[in-house]
Amino acid sequence: MAEPGRTRRRLRRLVSSLGPGIIAGAADDDPSGIATYSIAGAAYGTRLLWTAPLTWPLMAAVQNICARIGMVTGQGLTEVLRARVPRAIVLTFALALFTANTINVGADLSGMADALEYFTSVSSHLWVVCFGLVSAWATIRLSYARIASVLRWLVLVLFAYVITAIKVGPDWSAVLRATVVPSLPHGEGEWATLVAILGTTISPYLFFWQTSQEVEEERAMGRATLEERRGATRGEILRRKVDVGLGTFFSNLVMFFIILTTGLTLHVHGITRIESSREAAEALRPLAGNFSAGLYAFGLIGVGLLAIPTLTVSAAYAVTETFGWRQGLNEQLRSAPEFYATVILATFGGVAFDWLNISPNQMLFWSAVINGILAPFLLIGILLVARDSGLMQGQPSSGLEWWAVAVTTVLMFGAVAGLFVLG
Repeated sequence: MAEPGRTRRRLRRLVSSLGPGIIAGAADDDPSGIATYSIAGAAYGTRLLWTAPLTWPLMAAVQNICARIGMVTGQGLTEVLRARVPRAIVLTFALALFTANTINVGADLSGMADALEYFTSVSSHLWVVCFGLVSAWATIRLSYARIASVLRWLVLVLFAYVITAIKVGPDWSAVLRATVVPSLPHGEGEWATLVAILGTTISPYLFFWQTSQEVEEERAMGRATLEERRGATRGEILRRKVDVGLGTFFSNLVMFFIILTTGLTLHVHGITRIESSREAAEALRPLAGNFSAGLYAFGLIGVGLLAIPTLTVSAAYAVTETFGWRQGLNEQLRSAPEFYATVILATFGGVAFDWLNISPNQMLFWSAVINGILAPFLLIGILLVARDSGLMQGQPSSGLEWWAVAVTTVLMFGAVAGLFVLG
């Protein structure tokens, strides 16, 4: 039997090793994800619950490959892709990601502000500007270590969705059946929802975030030069696998419970179309109680604070790495002006979307569809890099991991084809 002191030390080491993986997993359940899963549950009940266990290993494999790329090359994803993919294609990826992320930021800000209006009755337009200013200020002024520490704690707000679902009191035998027996989508709407689920779960911005945060972690350890960052020990790779595994499991667990909550409340009572976060929370109130409705809205605000810096910073990494500009959260504004200018542009481009009078949930949903279409093309580039022994410093991804990502790529192309051909 392990001594209590040794057990505590192991637990502290485990907690201290959690970082990019757990943050990426939690950020995956951003307001766009919450809206997408809520739309899926409201429109189709528990028919799409099976996507949660299916996408967990796929998401974990993708994030693990991206983590390995960052750890062993010492470079961000765009920098590495430039070695295997024509520059014009890399630039297209970067601009597409920036556009999708800016739309996503706008949708997330609107969703958060809409949820806060539920609590305060203060106009959501004011909250959008406030959230944008706070996010941009924190990203520019705080160090990577401080930002990572705050984001790790914000992960806890996602438990709100687990608690909400349990409080509803589902029939667990029926839930189990819907979870393990897939149902093929019918019609354009359900195919679009499937693409959106894949796009918000296996999301392009997380590929860039995961890879670049490995570089940030190494810089924080004093590995300032590219030569010092190249290569990774087996222990470092194993710890990150644990980090990514826990982060992606938690992400998909939350996804499961959001679909379950809205499926057993909104869908069952004929509320199959929701236009905003506030509307979802208000619809939940008479069906699941004030506590559950409040938790739903509170969780959306908290995870939005976690996701928006992830979205803007990943866009900044993609753009600045494409042009070879200096970048990184530990850089000062004056030493990396292009990096922070991209963060500011993505943030306030998102703020501007709030004035277009578009339904926040529909904007959140379609940003997920865009990501679902972009992701498989980007995964092809990642697969090319991951098995290149030269680029990967003699530490390419394992065959099992590579094939898991290849299967993910095929499935995402298949879902997109289903949307355009069968939908």
